[in-house]
Order: sequence, then C-alpha cells, then structure tokens
Amino acid sequence: MAHYRASESKREQFRRYLEKSGVLDAITSVLVTLYEENDKPNNALDFIKLHLGASAPEPADAVALRMELADLQQKCNLLMEENKELRNRLMQYEPSPEEGAPE
Repeated sequence: MAHYRASESKREQFRRYLEKSGVLDAITSVLVTLYEENDKPNNALDFIKLHLGASAPEPADAVALRMELADLQQKCNLLMEENKELRNRLMQYEPSPEEGAPE
C-alpha cells in the first residue's frame, strides 16, 4: 500500500509540474481548438503538432539567428552587386576566354 501512495505522490508532483510550466493549458487549448473545428482534419496528430508548435513563443536565440540571417543576406546581396560591377570593369580591360585573346 505504501508503494501505491509513493507513485500517486509522484504523479501528483508531475501533474503540478505540468500545470506550473503551462503544458496543461497549452494542450487543453489545442484540444479545445480541435474540438471546435467544424471541418475536422484527417490527421488529428498533425493538427495538434502544428497548433502546439505555433502557440509557443519563439526562443530568444531563434530571434537572434533570424536577425543575423537577415544581416548576412543583406551583406551577400551587396557583395554580389560589387562582384558584378567588378566583373564588368574587368571585361573592359581583359577579353573573356570565349572571345579568343590574341596570342
């Protein structure tokens, strides 16, 4: 009987942990959304995965990575433009191999 109480206590601790961390609210919210859907999706599990992931706030490191990506894309575009400009200037002084340079 003592073993039963110990496992019940662990269950209660786990339930409080899930409640405190917001997991129960998030799951309940997604299940309510699924319940209220007029056109039920063919794959309920995919629906839950999609809506559960969408409800979580984006981690700070993901935001920082998105900002870094935008910055690097901008730098890449600038370098591509510079490269294009330098190639055009180079073509003024050196003919391309296809044109057949005089030997």
